[in-house]
Amino acid sequence: MAARKRARTKSGSRKRREPAWARLSDEELLELRFCDLKLSLRNEAIQRAIRNVYRELDRRNLRLRPHVWLSVEWFSPDGIPGIAIPFYLAHPRLMRLERQMVGEVEGGNANWMMRIMRHEVGHALDNAFRLRRRKAWRKTFGKASQRYPTVSYRVRPASRNFVLHLGHWYAQSHPTEDFAETFAVWMQPKARWRREYQGWPALAKLEYVDRLMSEIQGKRPLVNNRDVVEPISENTRTLAEHYRRKRARYRLDTPDAYDLRLKRLFGKRRKGKRHLRASTFVRECRPQLERLLLRRSRLYPYLVHHVLRTVIERCRDLDLVVDTPKREAKRELLGVLERIMIDMLRRDQEQYTL
Repeated sequence: MAARKRARTKSGSRKRREPAWARLSDEELLELRFCDLKLSLRNEAIQRAIRNVYRELDRRNLRLRPHVWLSVEWFSPDGIPGIAIPFYLAHPRLMRLERQMVGEVEGGNANWMMRIMRHEVGHALDNAFRLRRRKAWRKTFGKASQRYPTVSYRVRPASRNFVLHLGHWYAQSHPTEDFAETFAVWMQPKARWRREYQGWPALAKLEYVDRLMSEIQGKRPLVNNRDVVEPISENTRTLAEHYRRKRARYRLDTPDAYDLRLKRLFGKRRKGKRHLRASTFVRECRPQLERLLLRRSRLYPYLVHHVLRTVIERCRDLDLVVDTPKREAKRELLGVLERIMIDMLRRDQEQYTL
């Protein structure tokens, strides 16, 4: 009897049947509409992230369970205590397409997904408890009614008035993003924020969030609607149209100075010649480069990670290759990275797309 029960359990745990579109080429897949994909939230990585963030809220006695749905990107709409998760995280085939089309998969590993989830929970909490209406909230972060940048925003990389959580100094884009980023840093398990932000004006924001969370602990949310915005199941746009728009939007991100320096260091790929791709080379050297840059420049890790990630993306987009000995290329690359970071801090002004 026990053996038969084990057999049933084993047969009952068969892998879920793959959708037919998972076997299509990129070109064929791009012709499909979002609503034709018939996606669901049953992906294990998504479910694990949802369970983890619920546990973190439980540990802090915050009575919020943000509802979740699939859409084209990460967001939490104003007035709705829920979170939209990008469609590509629902299936490995769509993650591969996302990487092919835009070069990265935002939230594509467990750590990254949790960082974004904590940020979006901050927005959902703001909506659920109407936190932005509080006078102290506005005094700390600014007015939520401030016009939201439609395409891009400017940042000051040297500023210590904002926490460093997601990429591109996102806390500087808008008061509501400043709050969500600050909440996400506060939310991290065993948060070391008091030590990490000692001496930063941003510490006052973290201390305010700490007091604010103490005030709402154990209380019921004021807003409980389960509305969803732009669900993937109702989206009739093709994936091709989605990526055309997305790629056009992200062309604003990189200063020309990056490209000029990288073109001087690396060569352009030519037909018939086999060279190591510069993006692959930088990625392979990344751990060593990070250690050297942090030790030599004494800059905070956030800036180092940001510049390395951007350089890898630009090397790939420009189709650059390593056409000098690796040791020489690594030495010169280290100098280029240092100059880029120093220039960013001197300018203290960068522009990034939303």
